[in-house]
Parts: sequence; C-alpha cells; structure tokens
Amino acid sequence: MTLLGIHSLSKSFGTHVLFEDLSFTISEGDRIGLLGPNGSGKSTLMKILASHDEPDTGHLTKRQGLTVGYASQAAAFEAISIEDVLLQAALPSMPDDVERSTAVAKALSRAEFTDFAACAQNLSGGWKKRLDIARAVMLEPDMLLLDEPTNHLDIEGIFWLEKLLTKHMRTYLVVSHDRYFLKRCTNKIIELGSCYEQGLFMTDGNLDTFLEHKRGYLEAQIEEERSLRASVRQEVAWMKKSPKARTTKSRARMQQAEELIDELAAIKRRTTKKVVSLTFTASERETKKLLTAKNLTKSTNDRLLFRGVDLTLSPGSCLGIVGKNGTGKTTLLKILAGELAQDMGTVKYADDLTCVYFDQHREQVPLDISLREALCPQGDMVNYRGQYIHVNGWAKKFLFSPERLQMPVKYLSGGELARIQIARLMLKPADVLFLDEPTNDLDIQTLEVIEETLQEFQGAIVIISHDRCLMDTICTQILALDHINGHAFFADYKQWQQAQGQGAEPSKRKSEVPSQPAVAPAPQKPAVPVTKKLSYKEQKELESMEHTIHTCEQEIARLQHELETPRVQNDVQMTHELCWSLHQMQEKRDALYKRWETLLS
Repeated sequence: MTLLGIHSLSKSFGTHVLFEDLSFTISEGDRIGLLGPNGSGKSTLMKILASHDEPDTGHLTKRQGLTVGYASQAAAFEAISIEDVLLQAALPSMPDDVERSTAVAKALSRAEFTDFAACAQNLSGGWKKRLDIARAVMLEPDMLLLDEPTNHLDIEGIFWLEKLLTKHMRTYLVVSHDRYFLKRCTNKIIELGSCYEQGLFMTDGNLDTFLEHKRGYLEAQIEEERSLRASVRQEVAWMKKSPKARTTKSRARMQQAEELIDELAAIKRRTTKKVVSLTFTASERETKKLLTAKNLTKSTNDRLLFRGVDLTLSPGSCLGIVGKNGTGKTTLLKILAGELAQDMGTVKYADDLTCVYFDQHREQVPLDISLREALCPQGDMVNYRGQYIHVNGWAKKFLFSPERLQMPVKYLSGGELARIQIARLMLKPADVLFLDEPTNDLDIQTLEVIEETLQEFQGAIVIISHDRCLMDTICTQILALDHINGHAFFADYKQWQQAQGQGAEPSKRKSEVPSQPAVAPAPQKPAVPVTKKLSYKEQKELESMEHTIHTCEQEIARLQHELETPRVQNDVQMTHELCWSLHQMQEKRDALYKRWETLLS
C-alpha cells in the first residue's frame, strides 16, 4: 500500500539547484536508505516530506490519516527535563495524562534513558540524538524519517538504533552514510544525483545490491555515450559536406543531428564523475617515534575518565580510539594534540613536530564568513604543497562551483562544512593527524576517497569515528576506553568488536559467506571431502548445474559479441537494453556458481 507519493518536486536556494522534478513513492514496508552527494538536497527533501518545508514546484500525496515521525540532523533542546521534552511532543495527540505519561516512559526506556529528570540541553551529542529519535517514534508513526541518525551515536548507540528500526519500525526513510548500517537496515536504496537522467536512482535491496545495480546502470550510460558519440561524428561529417539542395529530408536529418548533439551533451554531463581530490601533506620525517605518552590520567567533574594510558605513535600507524559516549575519547585526543592538559602523565613530541586537529563540532569554521573566506582566508590564492592555486580552482577541487563562493558558510550542508575543514587542514603539512569524527555528514563517495587518502598518509593518525567500515579499513591498532574496565589495546577493530560481543559486520557474518568446515579433518581420516546428504530435488539441481552455467556463459558471450556490432552501436536504445541484459546475466552466473559451491560443500 502506498503511503506517500512524491510528484515532480523541485527545490533551489538562489541559483543553486538542489534537485529537479523528483518523483517516487514510499509504500508500507519500505525501509529506504536515502543517499546522494553532499549538497544534493537530502536534508531538504526530508524536511519537505515531514511538512517542515515547502518545495518550489511539485506536490505530495499522502494516504488519509498518515502519521509521520521526524528526527532532524541536529536536534536542539531547551533547558527542561528529557521527560518534559517528550510530554510536550505527545500533548497534541494524547490529551489523557495517564496515556501520555505511559507513552513517554515507554519511549525513554526503549531509548535506554535511566534519569528522566536529566536536563535535555546538557546531554551529550549521542544522547541528544537518542532523545530526538525517541520523540520521533514515541507516537508509533506509520512512517519514520531520520536524517543522519548515526551521527554522534557511539557503537553501542548504533546497535541500539539498528535493533529499534528492524524490530519496531515497519516503514522508514533514513539519510545515512554509515555503510554497515545501510547493509543491515534497508531493503531499498534511493540516491539523488545529477548523474541520473531522472535525478535519482532507486533499487530494491540493501547497499550491496544497490552498488551492483548502480555499476550496471553507469556502465550502460557509458556505452550509450560511446554509441551516441559515434552517431554524432557521422552526422557532423555529413553536415560539413554542406549539400547544396536543402530538401525537406535534409532539413529533417539536420534537426535529428542537432538533437543527437544535445542528447550527447546531456549524457556527458551525467557521466562526468566529480570526486573530491584529497591528499594530506606529510612532512616525511624519518624518526620512528613521533609521539610518546606515559601514564596519561584525566578526570572531569570528580569522575575518572581514564588512567595510566601509555602509547607511542610512529609514521604509518593509525590508532583508533573507541568507547561509549562520555568515556573520554575526545578528551584523550585533545591531550595528545596538546589542546588540553592531563591531570597526570607526560606527552613527549619529536622535535618540531607539526600536528593537525580536526574538530567534530566544526568550531574551526566560523559560520558568519563566506565560502571564499573559509577556503582562502587571505587574498585569492592558496599555497598547497609549494604551489599557488587560485581560490576558484581550490573550490572546484572540493566540488564547490565558483558561483557559490560568496554564499555564507551557515547556509551550507553538514557535509559541505566537513569538506571546508578538510580543505583548510590540507594546507598544513603534518606529522600527525588528530581526527575527531571526520566523516560525519560526508557522502559515501567522499568517504571512500578519505579512506584511500588516510591509508596513503606517511605520518601517524589518531582517529575517533563511529564509521565502522572506515575504522575496520584504516586502523592498525585500537585503544578502547571503558569507565568500568579502564582501557585496553586491540590489534584491530574486528578484535575489539568480538571482545564486545558484537561480532563481525554483516558482510562477514556466517550467514552471508560460503560455509566452511568448523574443524579440520582428523589426521587418521582419509582426505575425502565431507558432503552433506542432498535431497532428491537438490541432487537433480546439482546434476544439471554444469549445463545451466555453460548455457549462461554462452548467453553472456553472445550479448558481448552483439554489443560490438555496428547495428547495435548505432542504436542507443538497443545498446542500453543489451548492457542491462548483460549485467543481469553476469549476476545470474555469479549466483549459479555460489549455489554450485553450496551444493558441493
């Protein structure tokens, strides 16, 4: 059943177009992940769907009586108790005091709050996020809208959110760039972007399925562009001959050629890949010890955060700091960066050590200045690795068009603010990067670039991040902080997760990988494959599998050959259809091989 219809929505801020002519539907049971490059209008679209903003054009159609819960990207609360926050939100729908109090208590308990009288304004970022989500789900809406719900949540909070959504919410739309979260909690993905003809691309399935389909779609577009380019060359060559007789047939062909040229220009714009270019500058010092910390101890408000922390940072190392919110992760990072004093212990730096600090709250980017001033504080040029670059070129490097340089920073999205801060940090050569939640609000494409950049950085890195995929990829050691057990070091992120009883991420769970023997065969046993007993139906399937795979391979070869024929290359529609058929057939072949392995095991 369709809950919400989105019809030809468009929205702009000044001359900057966020999205145009968007149309899709949200049905009961849809668990949608909403993706898109920073600045593509995801948060604005969420506000429109929640009736907190209006589109420039287009409209929504809602099922009669539809109730919608909404949690924004950055919630702000007054200086009242968390219980009063929810009581105020429940009042319009629940005038009965007993019913309202029961609903509030249930929502706060589900969000794992214990002190209902705590001041909402004084909560940490993670607990403010939980409170906002609790407020959104309290009235059990038909559809839930969550904008970057994993930002500021610790790992425990993210697992709490995943459990809440998968067990208690049937329909929701969530903006998130947490790749593991998207794999676990979605059954449909929508990505906004100018690279798509309709302004968006939508597939059923989780993030893995979406990425496979997206790759097929983009490959088909490239093939279509290649075919169009060949057709346009032929038509341009014909027009250059300047036939003397301008017959009706000739005029029609010229008009058709002009349409092909326009179509080629449009598809070129869509297939032009814009990627943030990141390279942190290391100082290339050869010392083995950049920073050594001994017996670091810190308390706050008469509460011990950590005690006796010893660590050493060397070139090429990446230390990830993990732990629940409030365990002192940011405090330790600031102590190591020299931004805060420790109660006990020492921090020794190599001579002339240069450090770069990334602040999770973006406090280093004033909101009252223009984008130009933020990217280039002095004059019109920046000095990057000894080379002077004009501010227009520097802005393009971070996907900002020169036309937006006069825009105030306060109007930019969270992801765009993060890109500004990264741009400022890249101008400073560093031996050590201290990164406090650098990936908040960044789109997946930029996240992947950051992963690659940090892996190539020659200095040392200390990072706090709730992006499990990033930490799993780049960290060479994990320091876990815990109020109860003190602190402990782990070889990698996976080892720490296992110690927490969280297990591996979805892509590595037992249910999602081919099964392996739990125990190696005993030495006295013959080295013969141990196979399970197949049913009659499975045995028949196994006997025919080799022929089925061979048939599939033949069809793939036929489609590849047909794509190379001139007849197809001159037909845009046929090229697109064949590319999609080829992609589906290749997926079928891969699935057959996996099934064959399962039957043989």
